[in-house]
Amino acid sequence: MLKSRTLLSAVRKHLKEKAYTIISGARQVGKTSLLRILYNELKDRRESVYYLSFEDLRILEAINQHPEKVFDFTASKPSPILEKLDVKRVFLLIDEVQYAKNPTNFLKYLYDTYEENLKVVCTGSSAFYIDRDFKDSLAGRKRVFTLTPLSFQEMLYFREADQLPGELKLMNAQDGYQSLYLPDLKRYFYEYLVYGGYPAVVLEEDETGKQFLLNELKNAYVKRDIMESGVSMESKFYLLFQLLADQLGNLLNKHELAKTVQVDNKTIDNYLYVLEKCFHIFLVRPFYRNVRKELTKMPKVFFNDSGLRNALLNRFGPVDQRSDKGALLEQYYFNHLRLMYPTDQLKFWRTADGNEIDFIVEEQFNEGKAIEIKWDAVNFKPSRYKKFTEAYPGFQLQCWSEQDFWKVTLEGSFPPV
Repeated sequence: MLKSRTLLSAVRKHLKEKAYTIISGARQVGKTSLLRILYNELKDRRESVYYLSFEDLRILEAINQHPEKVFDFTASKPSPILEKLDVKRVFLLIDEVQYAKNPTNFLKYLYDTYEENLKVVCTGSSAFYIDRDFKDSLAGRKRVFTLTPLSFQEMLYFREADQLPGELKLMNAQDGYQSLYLPDLKRYFYEYLVYGGYPAVVLEEDETGKQFLLNELKNAYVKRDIMESGVSMESKFYLLFQLLADQLGNLLNKHELAKTVQVDNKTIDNYLYVLEKCFHIFLVRPFYRNVRKELTKMPKVFFNDSGLRNALLNRFGPVDQRSDKGALLEQYYFNHLRLMYPTDQLKFWRTADGNEIDFIVEEQFNEGKAIEIKWDAVNFKPSRYKKFTEAYPGFQLQCWSEQDFWKVTLEGSFPPV
């Protein structure tokens, strides 16, 4: 049975729009499953809907000759907009659109020829292809939705721990509510920190099986990203990936990385670009009022999924016995925040003498949230952040700890792309 995702509701709403719907994200996060759910729903509504995969070489060869040939694989064809015929709208669902020789021209031709008579919903395996191939020629003709690995709340749903999402809502809605299920929630939470939110990994209950699947992701699917993005010196690329995994939540010094990997700075920049556009890492920039400084100071590195990060380091030990548990908690809260805000709205604050706040979220000019992550809330001392609170009084200083994990698991609104 196909499992629904939180993002699905936003994608459903966009189906009525004229602009094409593009679902992007890392490999194996569930984009194909989402497309199949949409196909089944449209079919149940008796819409004229067709599902094609560009991994099928017959289809790929045909559409590379001319975009019109895509209709050789459908039972009906929309009317060109110039004919202005009153016909039923055709829905065309395409998996792995980036395999087209020129996906930009393919989609642009269909949009300009058929407009509202044809609605295309497609997936792309990574934003690397979307960004480089889907340039200004599709401006105003598309909206991109990014599918992430499962959130903690989605993980509970996938594991059919049906009573636990309801407990989260009660715990958040009622002050002082003491849940009898808190030990179960914490057990799942610790599992999530170690093994992450890739759907296949979540559905595998055996720990050895989870580790095998994560190693498959690391070895097979990341390798496909490397091959398809034209990365040279594969071993050095992997070494950088491992070094970044070991620096989770820390400052990223490109010059030091270049020395360790034994490549030049330009190669490091290219590797980081590929890792970002394939949704494996995110670089969080520092918060400054001086934009020039903000663009030149070192960023912090986070991962798309803590499970893949742990696989790169072969670290699957129990959370409470790990020296990096604080970094894993920071990664967890980063994943929550990026469901609520555009990633370029997430910053951190750090002074030359080492004072730091983990996340700064600017919601309005001179107002927002300043969030410090501590494994144990008792270690949070507001007086240590006096320099920041005096400089930026409009930002509400908060501490999110391991004890608070249930407070921020409820579904946030997905930011526009």
